[in-house]
Amino acid sequence: MAIISTVIMNGERILGKENQESLINNADGQYLNLLRDILENGSESTDRTGTGTLKVFGRQLKFDLSEGFPLLTTKKVWFKGVKEELLWMISGEQNIRPLVLKDVHIWDEWPYQKYLEKTGMADKLPKYTPEWKEKQNEFIEKIKTDKKFAQKHGNLGPVYGYQWRHWKARDGKEIDQLANAVDTIKKNPDSRRIAVTAWDPQDLGNVALPPCHLYFQFQVNGEKLNTFMVQRSVDSFLGLPFNIASYALLTGLIARMTGKVPGELTMALADTHIYLNHLDQVRQQLTREPRHLPRLILDDWYNSFEEIISGRIRVEGYDPHPAIEAPISV
Repeated sequence: MAIISTVIMNGERILGKENQESLINNADGQYLNLLRDILENGSESTDRTGTGTLKVFGRQLKFDLSEGFPLLTTKKVWFKGVKEELLWMISGEQNIRPLVLKDVHIWDEWPYQKYLEKTGMADKLPKYTPEWKEKQNEFIEKIKTDKKFAQKHGNLGPVYGYQWRHWKARDGKEIDQLANAVDTIKKNPDSRRIAVTAWDPQDLGNVALPPCHLYFQFQVNGEKLNTFMVQRSVDSFLGLPFNIASYALLTGLIARMTGKVPGELTMALADTHIYLNHLDQVRQQLTREPRHLPRLILDDWYNSFEEIISGRIRVEGYDPHPAIEAPISV
């Protein structure tokens, strides 16, 4: 008789389900239905990147985290990238260098394109051409090896984690929203004000990319920790699978810090779109059958963000279909 759980902590299996050989997968089903919805009901639109999209507006996804960790199985999602990006955000960092040093390159394109614009090279190097990519490799190598260059050109501005941990108040003081949320969960769990925002109107012109997932809120329901997040702009093929896994992981980490277990993750999605150059990839993914969800394994106890060790966070039982490559739009 197998006992399966969402989070395993120091060998203790939390929210176990008996007589169940594998974890339920409602995550892929919801996601694939959303892709079908966009294909069937989406309106074609221009967009900031010049790529074009099919878009719908105002959708919702809900994941019961006791059923498994929602790392999609109909294509491989890079868990290391999800994990390292989230830990980078939790640290309050705004420079890509810590990610680059861990060989995580999901933010490279934005500072690189800004660098080309600042140095007058953008017109000479059209996006995504072989020459553009070759220069990008050189740019990232310099970010890795030259701290001064990285400080100047690897900075994204006050993006997600910086706003979470270093929100600037009117009086000039900094507010650590994420630490305050953890403290409130511990001391006043019935509060309806356990919220964190990354959307600061005064800073939108100072960031490489204004926050897409701009707000999240925690709710304590008995032993469970629930999370509700709001996303203004949703790259449904490339970005959304990362966002689902990232907020599920965030819920697991905060639950771990506060003595709770992960409950539900609800995602409210505003402009929900598929880029026109991702349509073939979406149709390919829609032909695949979902597999069983993995488990999230957290090996350590910790009381602060600084105690979190990346190598002690992993997933177990992940057996996805192969990855599907697609170009990113900057």
